[in-house]
Amino acid sequence: MKIRAGFEISYDCAQPTPMILQVSVHPSRQADLITWDGLQTDPRIPANTYHDTFGQFLPRHPRAGRAA
Repeated sequence: MKIRAGFEISYDCAQPTPMILQVSVHPSRQADLITWDGLQTDPRIPANTYHDTFGQFLPRHPRAGRAA
């Protein structure tokens, strides 16, 4: 089965709010992707990515602003 990744999420925070986003396709399914599953923000927000105990990639935005 092939997977088409893609979605749009909006949020609005009154002040900078740290966020951890669990939005990536599990690495075991990467070969099944027909579209890119990377994360883009507007405006650009720096993020660090780490693996959780289940092997998933989690982008962490330490001080996300009002919208992304």
